Amino acid sequence: MDPATTSPASDLELNARVQDVLDQIRPHVQADGGDIELVDIVNGVVQIRLAGSCVGCMYSMMTLQAGVERMLKERVPEIKAVEAVPL
Repeated sequence: MDPATTSPASDLELNARVQDVLDQIRPHVQADGGDIELVDIVNGVVQIRLAGSCVGCMYSMMTLQAGVERMLKERVPEIKAVEAVPL
């Protein structure tokens, strides 16, 4: 989808769908003392911020790629990738 042709309504709908998936993942991340926050979606790339015990955890990138990215791509096909942004 070309960003120039997306409307604010479709951006909000995409954002809501991504947030819904993150809300389903969040309790599992919080159970390990961490948290996950949606920062932005840019050209199909979801930018998230990891917090709490996720910061500096050697498994956080594995969780990001194997868990969060996989689930987002399955449930929101417009998503191409997930990347962590620093605090």
